[in-house]
Amino acid sequence: MALAVTLAACSPGDGGAAEDPEEPAPAGAQPLPAPSPACEVTGGLIPSCGAWWGIAPEIFTGLDVEKAVASAEKRMGAPADIVHVYHRGKELFPTEKEIRLARDPERPRLLLINWKPSLTSTWAEIARGAVDGRIDRLADHLRRTFPERFFLTIHHEPENDVDPAAGSGMRAKDYAAMFRHVVLRLRHKGVKNAVTVMTYMGAPNWAVQPWFEELYPGDDVVDWVAMDPYADHRVHDFGTLVNKTREEFGEWPGFYRWMQWRFPGKPVMVAEWGVFERPDDPAFKRAFFESVRHQIRRYPQIKALVYFDSPYAPRGDTRFDTDETADKAFTALARDPHFRSTRVPRP
Repeated sequence: MALAVTLAACSPGDGGAAEDPEEPAPAGAQPLPAPSPACEVTGGLIPSCGAWWGIAPEIFTGLDVEKAVASAEKRMGAPADIVHVYHRGKELFPTEKEIRLARDPERPRLLLINWKPSLTSTWAEIARGAVDGRIDRLADHLRRTFPERFFLTIHHEPENDVDPAAGSGMRAKDYAAMFRHVVLRLRHKGVKNAVTVMTYMGAPNWAVQPWFEELYPGDDVVDWVAMDPYADHRVHDFGTLVNKTREEFGEWPGFYRWMQWRFPGKPVMVAEWGVFERPDDPAFKRAFFESVRHQIRRYPQIKALVYFDSPYAPRGDTRFDTDETADKAFTALARDPHFRSTRVPRP
């Protein structure tokens, strides 16, 4: 795939430097900048200035979601705009605890809800109606309990679940049909407040597969596009995280470049990102978080950055505060004006 993409010009940071009275500064930290009154939020939850700051807090620890969010916000010395939560199968969402987080009168948060509609039915079966009763039950729950806008991604990172064999029910086209069916049925049943997100893995080896483009469900059912890249041994800074390439896949330009070319009018979310420990380079996390702060404005189509915070991530420890220098760098990033330019709308 040959693409010629020019990255948009770097934009200046938004927001002022006044202290936000809702969030006291941790010891030694600068006050949080106040959101700019000129920065607004669209119906599709796109901030007109900067980007949302989000977190999936203390995943795989068993900690209650409210306690996990409170702990993460205290650890990073800044509030989260987005809280990423995960549901599967028959589970109804948002839960009472998630609703309380979204409706916190002092610090409302946007929910990014990650839902796998079934762990037993194939994508093709879901597209043909196998879990329609489940979808309808969820729609009824949402109509009754949660009219606020929220992000919804359906069966994220589908690439490594694709089985291209005819009749598998798990082809890329089946995924697209499944995603469309779920979104359109929710809308038909009265769910109008879900801002839909198509979430890719962000890995070059999948992106060069001949079926890759067939995963996309269509502009009419996708509001945001997202990637889930992690800082593996090939990554050394934020730029190489969001534009991962590999020598053996020389035709792949990187996910951000591809998204600029493929979805020029859609906001981009980094729905999961994490930095693993490097025993041979103890300062890597600190340096990486500093690179995000220095480089994020080079990628203006990225309108949300959601960190995956876990001591038990599948390939390592992604906690942001495993040492003091990393913690300070992450706090500086979380408090940067780029992520403090727009206030989450109050319910």
